This record gives sequence, C-alpha cells and structure tokens, in this order.
Amino acid sequence: MSGQDNIHFFINWAKERLDEMDATLTSLEGEAAKVQADAQDKAGTVLAELRKNRDGFRDAIKKQAGANEAAWTSAKTRLETDWSAFEAEVKKYVESYGKQFELQRATFKLQAAAQLKAWRDAADKLASAASEFAGERRAEIETNVERMKADAVAAEEKLLKLNEAGNQSWSALTAALTETRAVFDRANQSAREAFKRVT
Repeated sequence: MSGQDNIHFFINWAKERLDEMDATLTSLEGEAAKVQADAQDKAGTVLAELRKNRDGFRDAIKKQAGANEAAWTSAKTRLETDWSAFEAEVKKYVESYGKQFELQRATFKLQAAAQLKAWRDAADKLASAASEFAGERRAEIETNVERMKADAVAAEEKLLKLNEAGNQSWSALTAALTETRAVFDRANQSAREAFKRVT
C-alpha cells in the first residue's frame, strides 16, 4: 500500500460515521409520522437539520477523496466535530420525541447494523490488500485483519445482547455504540500502522 493508499483508513472511519448517520435518519424519518401532531413541525425542523448535517459530512468526505494523508488527518479533526454535533442533535431529538414511540430501539438497531457492516467492509478491504504482500509482511497485516474481525464479532454480540434486553435507556444504548465505535477506530488505526510498517 502506498502513502496515498493509507487514506483508505480515514475513509473507513468516515464511511462508518456516514453509514450511522444514514441509518439514524432512516429510523427517525420512519417514525416521524408517529410524533404527536402539535410536535410534528418542530420534529420536522430537527430532521431537516440532521439531514443537512449528514449531507455536509458526506460532501466533506467527497472533497477529501483525492487528498493526501496530511489533508485527511486535518479533515478528520473537523469531521469528528461534525460527528459529535450530529450525535448531540440526535440525542436531543430522541429525548424530545422518542418517548412517544419505539424510536430508541429502532434507531439503535439500525445504527448497530450500520456500524457492524462498516467493520466487515473494512476487514474485507484489508484482507484483499494484504494479498498484495508476501510472507512476513502479509502475516502481520492478516493478524490485524483477524483481530479486527474478532473485535467485530465481540461488538456484534454486545450490541445484540443490549438490543434484546429492550429496556435500556437511550444513554446506555449510545454509550455501547460509542464504545464499539472506539474499538473499531483502534482496530482501524492498528491496521493503518501495520500497513505503514510494511510499505
């Protein structure tokens, strides 16, 4: 993998966040009709703002598509701020309107599925890229890929248990997603470092 190829690790990070944004909006929009009539205008305004935030995030990723690693490092800092703002708005929305319907659980389920899909996609890409290397270099990368896959399985088990419990608070659900997202980020970073060592 060349230095330019190292940006794929940033793209993995950004894609995981974007997929969660899409899943969140799908869930919120699907349940929006269940919001009480007097609150629908406010809920619609918040959803429009969330869509705008997601679209801005997606546009920022697209602008970085051909950028080098230094540019991605800088952009990631800005994107992390955008991600945090999106999460804060989702929290406000769920706290304001989520008690009126089964929104929390449906949103969590879609976010967890998006997160796990991103893990699998990243591991598959890394495994494919590992085939370009020979012997010891490939073994180090494959070890990272296997660790990433094992972490994904552990995260999936944790998220499934939490979802099946069904009576968790929104803060407990989002804490679990934040925790598994951090594990994904560490695994992605570890794989990135392994690729840097072998190139």
